[in-house]
Amino acid sequence: MSESNVERINFRRAEFLISAPTLAECPEDTGAEVAFAGRSNAGKSSAINALTDNGKLARTSKTPGRTQLINFFRLSEQQRLVDLPGYGYAKVARSMKDEWQRHLAFYLEQRQCLKGLVLLMDIRQPLKEFDLQMLSWAVNAGLPAHILLTKADKLKNGPANNVRFAVEKELKALELDNNVSVQIFSSPKRKGLEKLEARLNQWLSLTPPEAQEDDNATPA
Repeated sequence: MSESNVERINFRRAEFLISAPTLAECPEDTGAEVAFAGRSNAGKSSAINALTDNGKLARTSKTPGRTQLINFFRLSEQQRLVDLPGYGYAKVARSMKDEWQRHLAFYLEQRQCLKGLVLLMDIRQPLKEFDLQMLSWAVNAGLPAHILLTKADKLKNGPANNVRFAVEKELKALELDNNVSVQIFSSPKRKGLEKLEARLNQWLSLTPPEAQEDDNATPA
């Protein structure tokens, strides 16, 4: 599906829908949704707030890892953004971390309306252990993933691009590059927003691919 044929979403219309402590309490598994995941200090909430131009939509905490809820934001009646619990940083019991991981794995593998995963990593600390676990779950589930190398404003363009190239190279070496894309991103500088929006518009499109092909057909 080409980007020119995809209806553009107004992300500024995003509004909080529900916080679900368990998968059983998530909204009905219909329509299309994209999940945001990442370590608790990767800037996930800041990225969602920059995307929606709403600094208060996704709560940012001075204590990373405090939120263990799955937060849903409505874009339309059938389109949603999902803020998954941060991982890998919070000073909590191992048993609780294991429980989060079970919920995340089940969500990524079983949620039928999930169309893609946006995985955020601090550009200065990419591809940590659980980042690779998340990518492995996505690849195994046949789910496309888009990596945001966040906090790119902390580096100059040259070094930032070098990190992106290195991440792409490592993913290929680990055979985790299938349907996985990588970009540089900065929430405060709003760098990379257009590229992120284009990917989300593509994933969240409710128009079936065959309909897109019909629209592109040359009239007889």
